[in-house]
Amino acid sequence: MNLKKIVLSLAIGLQAFSLYPLDRYVGGDISLLPEYENAGAIYKDLKGEPVADLLPFLKENGMNAMRVRLFVNPKDYNGGDADPNACQDLDYIIPLCKRIKEQGFSLLLDFHYSDTWADPAKQWTPESWKDLSDEQLYAKIYDYTKETLKTLKENGVTPDFIQPGNEISFGMLWGAYGSSDNELKKTYMGSDANWERLGKLLNQAIKGCKEECPAAKIVIHTERVSDVAVQNNFYNWMGKLNVEYDVIGLSYYPYFHGNMDVLNAALTSLESEFPEKNIMIVETGYPYKWEVPGTDQKVDYPYSESGQDEFAKELVETLENHSKVNGLFWWWLEYNAYNTKLEGWYNAPLFDSTTGKACMALKTICSFAAGAGAVDFIESTADGNNDRWYDLNGREVKDPKQGIFIQNRKKILIR
Repeated sequence: MNLKKIVLSLAIGLQAFSLYPLDRYVGGDISLLPEYENAGAIYKDLKGEPVADLLPFLKENGMNAMRVRLFVNPKDYNGGDADPNACQDLDYIIPLCKRIKEQGFSLLLDFHYSDTWADPAKQWTPESWKDLSDEQLYAKIYDYTKETLKTLKENGVTPDFIQPGNEISFGMLWGAYGSSDNELKKTYMGSDANWERLGKLLNQAIKGCKEECPAAKIVIHTERVSDVAVQNNFYNWMGKLNVEYDVIGLSYYPYFHGNMDVLNAALTSLESEFPEKNIMIVETGYPYKWEVPGTDQKVDYPYSESGQDEFAKELVETLENHSKVNGLFWWWLEYNAYNTKLEGWYNAPLFDSTTGKACMALKTICSFAAGAGAVDFIESTADGNNDRWYDLNGREVKDPKQGIFIQNRKKILIR
């Protein structure tokens, strides 16, 4: 510890205290940001003042990582559930990923290995891959992953984290859209042979990742927090199949999975069963207005901005109790139809589409990056006393206005 850090530690009365642990990551999936910017969306800060550029604003408020999804050829998808929001091909994401890296964020790249959304209900093989045998798919997923990462690197983008597959609790590359039941049985999880198939696909994808981006951490992403037995069985199989990965990635939405005790139980079990792995919440969210259609879980928080913030506070507090959790990503945080003619609606971003203003939960989730220990959530500004304030990099702040600071041995969130 250098002299400056020693003096700072004495000044705030703490010993061996890490002001900003670099292994904590907070951010969100912002894959549609270019669409909203092109549509004229106006983003505002917590006080309602317009923000010139969203990424620097998010960085200033404490975020340090962003997630971007990638589809193979989204224009090829002809299913009845085709979604214009599933538009991120390689050409689309390169400029966005460059911006993310240039602003100093860590990058989590999310391979969907599909032309459309890949999730527990559908893992459709890309149209251009649909006639490949399993052996050919093993080669294809390696080649595609490696070539994609090589292209990103050539454009100045090296991911820090890579997800080979999205929400793959029940496998990946099931077959082409509209496949018959018999065809799906060959690929859907449920037999040792299908587990072995998934293992080969993952190991081939990860081989491509390690050859092109050897320093990147590999995230294996599932969404079974509400069924611990299924969740743990999946990661036990990853061990049996010798899948080399670093991070257990989870989706957690209380209106789908249940309240915070469900997440807490899932995390406790994972830490016990897989103590060598870090854990990230790679998708989460909660509405600032209106109920999410099609959900039947009873939730503890009102559908309001304050309810969203209450959820965010309890989420951060829960994650603070689990030493292996080092990542928190809010899904679709950038959704903002304010000042646009965009159709559709999403209930749970971190900006109010009726005003463009940032929601309180944006600042709250950023507190997780500040490291272990309690964060005091307060609504008022600094009280003007003579005690010294410091930012999270250890620099004294004379007149703190907004953000996370250290005063009297505590991290304080000023809104």
